[in-house]
Amino acid sequence: MESRAKLAGHPAHQILIVFPLGLLLTSVIFDITFLLKNNSTMSVVAYWMITAGLLWGVVAAVPGLIDWLAIPAGTRAKRIGLFHALGNVVVLILFGLSWWLRTDESDYQPSTLALISSFIAFGVAGVTGWLGGELVDRLGVGVDPDAHLNAPNSLSGRPAGELSR
Repeated sequence: MESRAKLAGHPAHQILIVFPLGLLLTSVIFDITFLLKNNSTMSVVAYWMITAGLLWGVVAAVPGLIDWLAIPAGTRAKRIGLFHALGNVVVLILFGLSWWLRTDESDYQPSTLALISSFIAFGVAGVTGWLGGELVDRLGVGVDPDAHLNAPNSLSGRPAGELSR
């Protein structure tokens, strides 16, 4: 199925998702650098990357929701899309918690809970990113009008054209 939300003829969600994903996941790198070097500039950078990542995450979610609503009910793609979306909501909540815990701190230095929240969100984002790849690359959601919305899992070793049993 083709994307219902496009920018310049391309699926908007796939274009926009690179911003929050890159910003949020890179904030973790700055947190690790802060921990290793005790450089407060790194905690400030991580804080503002989380801020921008959260805002872009909300923006990227809108075309994702539009596309998900267009997926036919009862398909594997609809189920995968739901897990992808709910997982990304968890990612935004966890990074939001990390952001909130840093807001009143000197140089936005993260507490242990803020770091744990970001690190867990990092892991969840890896899973939801894989699910997004499954939707686009395996199932053809958003890019192929003849998408295989019930294709077997890409880890199954079965061809995408084979219907899932």
